[in-house]
Amino acid sequence: MKSDQRSADLVLSGGGVLGIAHVGVVSVLEERGYRFERIAGTSAGSIVGSLLAAGMPSARLGEIMRSLDYPSFLDKDKLDRVPLLGPPLSVVLENGYAEGGRFVKWLGDELAELGVSTFGDLRLDDDGAGVRAERRWKLVVTAADVTRGQFVRLPWDYERYGLDPDEQPVVDAVRASISVPYLFEPARLRHPGGESLLVDGGLISNYPIDVFDRRDGGRPLRPTFGAIVVPQLPEGTPRLGVPGLRAARLLPPFRFLEALVATALAGRDQGYLAQPWVRARSIEVDNLGVNPFDFSIRSEVVDELYASGRRAATEFLERWSFPDYVDRYRESTAA
Repeated sequence: MKSDQRSADLVLSGGGVLGIAHVGVVSVLEERGYRFERIAGTSAGSIVGSLLAAGMPSARLGEIMRSLDYPSFLDKDKLDRVPLLGPPLSVVLENGYAEGGRFVKWLGDELAELGVSTFGDLRLDDDGAGVRAERRWKLVVTAADVTRGQFVRLPWDYERYGLDPDEQPVVDAVRASISVPYLFEPARLRHPGGESLLVDGGLISNYPIDVFDRRDGGRPLRPTFGAIVVPQLPEGTPRLGVPGLRAARLLPPFRFLEALVATALAGRDQGYLAQPWVRARSIEVDNLGVNPFDFSIRSEVVDELYASGRRAATEFLERWSFPDYVDRYRESTAA
């Protein structure tokens, strides 16, 4: 039975195919009566976040994520299909292995069914929580602009490119956020000043838990919950390294690069979680040793990740108290 509705903001980390775990987390939060005013996501988190922000219930989202043909998202062009030399040449000449076109088609269709095309469809009114006018959208996704060397939060930062945020397609922002370097070709953002190449926001911040934090010193009106998929380490173990990480079976020439990226992201996330004010509002989901870039993931593993998300959220809510969090951490973190 659902409790009375309670509002919260939600931040979802990156994690490749581990994103199904986020859906498990959200399913529990919804069952406990939470609704989400604003959602932020990086990479896989931006996919889940965009569909939630568009109004898709977690139950339906879980069905979709379980039925996805994950390998199909690694679509190839003619160059990629050249035996032996194709994939390396694609990385060198096109800065990525996969085109990303099938992903764009799939997500665009799903959002369209929910009545969402551009960020203008996700506009929020002023809720009295100190949200600046230029940041009043239900969704924000992160990316890295490698042309300018900047971290970007979309739609918030479109105006820096001379673009109207309300007119920008949501699917384009998410496509930029999932562009893992060398796995997907960078997304191209054309603007009056030229063109920028955008890649996975996790390159700079894989878990932007502070994205909605008030900067005016005021008391937050609602909590921000973060969901992050990480290796679960024994108590007392230094939060470094990626135990249990299995090498992806795809793209043999680039296994080392994949492992390098995964280790960098996981190691940084674990260090970030060592800060008590971050951990206090973070739902840490066991990644079960699954490689985030294993697009050949089996259906039973998808189910296990979903269940892992549900377990983590259930355990988190058993100890969560928003008043206690505010009293303990609010003054030092302005969260």
